[in-house]
Amino acid sequence: MSIELSKEDRAQAIASIERYFLENMEEKIGNVAAGGLLGFFIDEIGPSIYNKAVADVQERLQQRIADLDFEVNEDEFTYWRKYDKARK
Repeated sequence: MSIELSKEDRAQAIASIERYFLENMEEKIGNVAAGGLLGFFIDEIGPSIYNKAVADVQERLQQRIADLDFEVNEDEFTYWRKYDKARK
């Protein structure tokens, strides 16, 4: 599955890369170069970040499912237990 950014997000990311270079690398990076760098990071690092996010969501969902089973579980065949307690 390829990771795609919306046009707006891509433009903001490129602007952010350009600003980062200007403020931290003390040199300017052009729009095309910043777009290329963004594409490299998305292709190279993006899948690792995406997979980690999916694993985190799966873990949270598994925990929620376990909690749900505990929270909504009803004891079965309790009629006679209630009846027997009332007789004592």
